[in-house]
Amino acid sequence: MNKGIVVIGSFGQFFRFLIQEMKPRGPWLTTFNVISIPVILTGLVILYFRFVYGLGSVTNLTQETPWGLWKGFNVVVGVALAGGAYVITFVVYVMRMEKYHSIVRATVLSGLLAYTFYAGTLLLELGRPWFALNPYIGNSFGFSSVLFLICWHFLLYMVAEFIEFSPAIAEWLHWEKARKILKSLTLGTVILGITLSILHQSGLGALFLMAKSKIHPLWYSEFIPILFFVSSIYAGLAMIIVEGTLSRRVFKHLFTPDHRHSFNDIIFGLSKGAAITMFVYYFLKALLFIHDKQWTMINDGWGYWYLLEVLGFVLVPGFMFAFGFRNRSLNIIKTASVLALIGIVLNRLNISVIAFNWYVVPHYFPTWQEFVVALTVIFAEIWVLRWFVTRMPVFTSGHGTQRAGN
Repeated sequence: MNKGIVVIGSFGQFFRFLIQEMKPRGPWLTTFNVISIPVILTGLVILYFRFVYGLGSVTNLTQETPWGLWKGFNVVVGVALAGGAYVITFVVYVMRMEKYHSIVRATVLSGLLAYTFYAGTLLLELGRPWFALNPYIGNSFGFSSVLFLICWHFLLYMVAEFIEFSPAIAEWLHWEKARKILKSLTLGTVILGITLSILHQSGLGALFLMAKSKIHPLWYSEFIPILFFVSSIYAGLAMIIVEGTLSRRVFKHLFTPDHRHSFNDIIFGLSKGAAITMFVYYFLKALLFIHDKQWTMINDGWGYWYLLEVLGFVLVPGFMFAFGFRNRSLNIIKTASVLALIGIVLNRLNISVIAFNWYVVPHYFPTWQEFVVALTVIFAEIWVLRWFVTRMPVFTSGHGTQRAGN
């Protein structure tokens, strides 16, 4: 009887603690809140019409063009931008480069939320979202289909990332025993996560191998899976630089002086890795361009667009990363990161949306509702990310809230 009372009392304290943590912190009248709240509310209204009246009521999707902005941007682009999680965990836990350890939790959390929200976006653009589990059980697709593999890679990788981040949750709740157990699982889950991430980054590109007749020849290649994997490395590194720079401004009160000082050195290291990876990616693109004899395709609008992507947003930022690393210029590195991210967005959108069904007239262009929902997903992710970092030891250990039940 007494034990039952203790359990009920502990649960009550824990529940009150969680309710307390759900309350907003800080000022409400901020620039981000003023912009994001109306967008999210509008997006929710649009989603109501989408699920009640169908995709055609709010999108320009057709049977000829079933993939639009939501899949192209939130999923295909988003997965590449979340690549920093597997890159940093590999560098820290496998290569034992401890100077990057301070950004592991933030990077893993960012990756976990990205996959959660971007994978969730798939449900928005599926005509019948209640059949979303079909690929997992091989129904109508088969166990050897690329989609079956990607779905399981996504699911297992999200589980691995959650386990990697779970010690921070245990610290927040002051569950010391659970933290030790979860921390002991880190190396195993990191190795599993890296393997799964390599598979699904390349597997996502493998989906487009089945659309050879629909993708412009300048962007189609049998090596799309390899290009997707390589580009996800420098996309992840560039995203870490951009996110880290913004986080140090927005959440500067959560960083220790040592962390703020060491982050500059981390940026230089990340820029070196990004430069090397971008040159490898550019070399592969140039090799494929020459091998496939695509010279005659660059003397029109599509060719100029292709050159802008490859030269302006791959080669140029690659040299900027190298120059910034050699000359210790943070501003050049940060500019290169933005350009590299623009290049990734262009490349993935070109393959999945812009240069997909490039010969169809009229060509697909998203409705304003599609843009609003895409922004809604991004803003919602940032809201959740902000909740995590202001309550849990994400940037520094031990800055979390009061002990549960106190």
